[in-house]
Amino acid sequence: MKAYINDLVTLLNTKSPTGHSEEAIRAVKARFDELGLVTQLTHKGALIATLEGENTQEALTLSAHIDTLGCVVKEITSDGYLKLSQIGGYAWTTIEGEHVSIETVDGVFYSGQIITNVASSHVHGSKTNSTERNEQSLRVRIDEKVFTKQDVLDLGIEVGDFVHLDPRTTVTPSGFIKSRHLDDKACVIACFEIAKHFTSTNTKPKHTTHFFISNYEEVGHGASSRIPSDTVELLALDMSAPGSGQTSDEYSVTICAKDSTGPYDYGMKKRLIALCKAHDIPYKVDIYPFYGSDGSAAQRAGHDVRVGLIGPGVDASHSYERTHTEAIESTIRLGIAYLETGF
Repeated sequence: MKAYINDLVTLLNTKSPTGHSEEAIRAVKARFDELGLVTQLTHKGALIATLEGENTQEALTLSAHIDTLGCVVKEITSDGYLKLSQIGGYAWTTIEGEHVSIETVDGVFYSGQIITNVASSHVHGSKTNSTERNEQSLRVRIDEKVFTKQDVLDLGIEVGDFVHLDPRTTVTPSGFIKSRHLDDKACVIACFEIAKHFTSTNTKPKHTTHFFISNYEEVGHGASSRIPSDTVELLALDMSAPGSGQTSDEYSVTICAKDSTGPYDYGMKKRLIALCKAHDIPYKVDIYPFYGSDGSAAQRAGHDVRVGLIGPGVDASHSYERTHTEAIESTIRLGIAYLETGF
């Protein structure tokens, strides 16, 4: 097993829902600092880490996002349960039964579990199966003796508090990583390894390279601002989505030709395919009709940069996800090859 998988497990277990990713950003910054990159934080809390290249006039930027799906408390019910508001886009059915941590503004954590209001089939009979899973039927059962709304308030839990989904990270002997939040922490780790390749070999990429770690991607505006002004090309690293009708798989890097916002740069796509062929990197080319990325955000914001998108295949995206080490490895190899050749 590659050593960076241990780093991925640590990062997956570091809480970072959109809007509350400070701890994970600090951890990522520390890793880039250790590699000797120059780091800075944006006003929004994103991280930019810079690796000097042979060409210092025209830069490349690789982006990945640290923020994840999650929830906040929407309502405290009269009988001591919590109703939720989503952070990011996912189906309510994908979080039923999940263990959670409720974080108060004072930094106190309480455990709980997301269940339906008709969870017991012995009590509710057929309603347990027929009830639609949504913001009204799902609720958090807090692992404390609470019977009223006031009991919950007395714990310090209030509307707006973050509710963290347990990642339940598992690495199998066969090389699979099963976890929530592989989107997009697998690609953040890939960025570390790409940077580490150059620092450990004392070599430089063709162009100065910025690693842009965004913290608002899941709500659509992660890379909408502060892309470094010397950037000519932006290569977004984000998970790809295997499934029915898709070419992506869990063992390759996917080059995304088009997503819901339109096609990515044609010239970059051709170069990325050529690099995979030249270096024998397992790859797929795919299209995602219900997908957006930091590359999409940068384009919508009007940044004058060419944009491409690659990433490891992650099964069951925005649910309980799974990928394989081979897909992450292929993404790292393509990222290195891309920086070595430039444009």
